[in-house]
Amino acid sequence: MTDRMNLNKTTLSAARVLVVGDVMLDRYWYGAVDRISPEAPVPVVRITREEERCGGAANVAFNAASLGAQASLLTVVGDDEASHKLEGIVAKTGIRTHFGRDADLQTTVKLRVIGRQQQLIRLDFENVPKTEVLATQTETFARLLADHDAVLFSDYCKGGLAHVSDMIARARAAGKPVLIDPKGADYSRYRGATVITPNRAELQQVVGHWGSEAELRAKAHQLRADLQLDAVLLTRSEEGMTLFDAAGELNVSAQAREVFDVTGAGDTVIATMAALVGAGMPLRDAVPHANRAGGIVVGKFGTAAVSFEELFA
Repeated sequence: MTDRMNLNKTTLSAARVLVVGDVMLDRYWYGAVDRISPEAPVPVVRITREEERCGGAANVAFNAASLGAQASLLTVVGDDEASHKLEGIVAKTGIRTHFGRDADLQTTVKLRVIGRQQQLIRLDFENVPKTEVLATQTETFARLLADHDAVLFSDYCKGGLAHVSDMIARARAAGKPVLIDPKGADYSRYRGATVITPNRAELQQVVGHWGSEAELRAKAHQLRADLQLDAVLLTRSEEGMTLFDAAGELNVSAQAREVFDVTGAGDTVIATMAALVGAGMPLRDAVPHANRAGGIVVGKFGTAAVSFEELFA
């Protein structure tokens, strides 16, 4: 096993992470806000600059690649302008892309309008993929599995992980660690994973509210037992994060820094975990690094990533 003392860039560059999930194109329109519209009490934004970034599971893969790991991305997209633009952006990062295309699917686009250094509105464009395309992705997943050290499922409830239970079973049968960024109220589909990484709101949606740390501990361990998970990693914003595993709990405090934008922080946390675990680092050793990575990325604007140098400075 690789421990935190001897992890280096070369070791991490050998780690191969397969990211599977819902991708999206993040569009940013920046502009000047000089007046209020005469038609309604809303600001008028004069667009001066546009930017496009990879979002969703594509941002997760980008985070793994930014750390120096080898990342592959398996997903379903439309056969539209947004999907080809997204594939081009992702390919430039060195990520290996495996895009299944569905002509009836609208690739998810999140358009954010920014004025005076703040987000004024977000517009989402999306629909749901057909099961036929998703079934072919399961076959591709089985083919890719042997060539990767860790599997990361990034679930945004956009329909791209309809067959996640089967893929988890295949990955665990092959001895691969499985990390999941979960969504929704039904976690039974994630049964048998190595670790899931819900935030507070996501975990409460599944186990209900807790009134004390003792109650949280009981609920988290019960969930872990029910779903036969190795661990549950609860991300807690300003309270850091807590890992619940067979050894008990590991609490890591948040590192105090100015929070500029929390967009994509969860992507960074789980991508860091997957890259380190893929390199052979035990979960417990990886958690403090993932916590630090999340702390760094909230100081950046929009979906962003952390480099090896930043993380281990």
